Amino acid sequence: MKQVFHKIMSLSMAFVVLFSTMSFTLSMHYCGDTLVETAMFHKAEGCGMEMDNPSTKGCSITKKNCCNDEQLVVDGQYELQLQVDKISLEQQVFIASFVYTYINLFEGLDNNVSSFEEYEPPLVIKEIFKIDETYLI
Repeated sequence: MKQVFHKIMSLSMAFVVLFSTMSFTLSMHYCGDTLVETAMFHKAEGCGMEMDNPSTKGCSITKKNCCNDEQLVVDGQYELQLQVDKISLEQQVFIASFVYTYINLFEGLDNNVSSFEEYEPPLVIKEIFKIDETYLI
């Protein structure tokens, strides 16, 4: 049970480190006010209604484009503290008490200890159940 718990905790801690240092980009394409496409790790392709620039310089288009692209960038943590240089007294006390209680948590008795195995039962001189009998007439 202890080994399974350690494996689960180490796997979950590895995922915490992995996901806290990972960064990604979420690209969204809106056509008007409607979300048309969402893409992760690459640019959203769009709906095909984007307006092209005119090929001639004399021609100008004054109509506003209805499509809009947005990007949401989630940055991960790039600086990890790999070593601990200074530990305060309170942290040392906490670590020592945590280790002590964690080690003692899994210590158990190797065999069942009974306190009455070393003692003999008392000798029966009189039958006590017959002495205390009461008869109602």
